[in-house]
Amino acid sequence: MRDAQTRQLQDAVTNVEKHFGELCQIFAAYVRKTARLRDKADLLVNEINVYASTETPNLKQGLKNFADEFAKLQDYRQAEVERLEAKVVEPLKAYGTIVKMKRAETELQRATMDATRTTRHLEETIDNFEKQKIKDIKNIFSEFITIEMLFHGKALEVYTAAYQNIQKIDEDEDLEVFRNSLYPQDYSSRLDIVRANSKSPLQRSLSAKCVSGTGQIPTCRLKKDQQADDDDKDDEDLDVTEDEN
Repeated sequence: MRDAQTRQLQDAVTNVEKHFGELCQIFAAYVRKTARLRDKADLLVNEINVYASTETPNLKQGLKNFADEFAKLQDYRQAEVERLEAKVVEPLKAYGTIVKMKRAETELQRATMDATRTTRHLEETIDNFEKQKIKDIKNIFSEFITIEMLFHGKALEVYTAAYQNIQKIDEDEDLEVFRNSLYPQDYSSRLDIVRANSKSPLQRSLSAKCVSGTGQIPTCRLKKDQQADDDDKDDEDLDVTEDEN
């Protein structure tokens, strides 16, 4: 009976040692990959900022806002890395020590206790080991899921804000700035067109009245006075011609 219990405990310990060791290595690699992704993202943030500084105003601001949000995400990713290391990798790594202690404890019990006491203690040891293993597995995987959910929840918020910043970029305005940089001599005429198109309905109505001669604003009167002066000048020219004849 005692030997069967000893083998059962040894098998349980060996099984945990094998699989917890594999889990520890894979989780550790997962954390390292996440850290490398954070590093690459930092490089991307820097390059976006450098490129943005060379661009037209709206595109520049939109890219810089995106870079700010993406940089914020990397802060959350850094927290994710640290939490995974502390809450997942380290507890799994600790099982190497737990396994060694359980083996030593079993050997000590066999060497120092009589058969009856050893059997009872082995039963307690097996039971406690199994109970603690299940509890630890639940805690470790629950921590992993919680940490990942927290990160991805924050990531969704940040990506939403980053998307909105990109969508706010005014393409037409930046295109106008770009065209003006290519053809600066046409800037005034282009600006006049933009201003004309941006007039309110009331402004356009007043302009139309001036053109038709029904308006009462000074510019209309100025055009009428100028036309009268031109007519008088034509009459004077006509008189001179008749006198000469």
